[in-house]
Amino acid sequence: MPLARLCFAIVLLGLLAGCGRFSDAEPDSTLGHAAGGKLTVGIRFDQPGLSERTVDGRFTGFDVDVARFVAGELGVPPDGITWRETTSATRESDLTSGVVDLIVATYSVTDRRKQQVSFAGPYFDTGQDLLVRRPSNDISGPETLNGRKLCSVAGSTPAQQVRTRFAQAVKLIEYPRYPDCVTALLAGQVDAVTTDAVILAGYVAQNPELLRLVGKPFSTERYGVGLRKGDTEAQTAVNDAIRKMISTGAWRSSLDRNIGPSGYQLPAPPEVTER
Repeated sequence: MPLARLCFAIVLLGLLAGCGRFSDAEPDSTLGHAAGGKLTVGIRFDQPGLSERTVDGRFTGFDVDVARFVAGELGVPPDGITWRETTSATRESDLTSGVVDLIVATYSVTDRRKQQVSFAGPYFDTGQDLLVRRPSNDISGPETLNGRKLCSVAGSTPAQQVRTRFAQAVKLIEYPRYPDCVTALLAGQVDAVTTDAVILAGYVAQNPELLRLVGKPFSTERYGVGLRKGDTEAQTAVNDAIRKMISTGAWRSSLDRNIGPSGYQLPAPPEVTER
């Protein structure tokens, strides 16, 4: 075979192999859907800087960028992604029922959750903090919340952690969404809102004259990409995609663009450790 024809054949075989990277995956699995150019991704619709649906129907934020990058590495173009809203209370059921293929929604990796789902990543590290009204300085940490009203969302763990570890007499208030908690805080109906600092930073950016972060994180939260339990092939592929997003600089670029304006101190990239 002439050299030119041999080179062409080698290149063609390489392209075919790349196109069929996930072609042997189960049709109803995450990689099986990706092989067909489609994925349904669970995200939050109401977290500024992280994952938000704008008034004109666009999806923006760091989590959205992570989801798009991962999908692209799995062979799914942006127009092949179906965005589905997920909440703290429904993330596990959304995955186990097959409503979504994966979740990128400030989803902290915990041993309890890993009994029901699998994770790839982590792709971001943060810590739990408190959001309070300006100019008040009487709340300086979770231990100062006894007798006060603390808001968080149903199905999330931060408020319970405050009661268990720091302030047994705190009064817990739950709403379906974080914006509801922020509205209650601005109206004086609660004294503080708690969740991860990077989530709260988005609301500070929206109301810098009225709100502030206490700025003393009291937990470690590792955000992972949620997958169906035992889906090791998808876990490996998503881990590879996260590593590539970090190594190419796309990870940092997205954070600078989406979170940087809030003034939140951006962390170093995490080590991808989930197996």
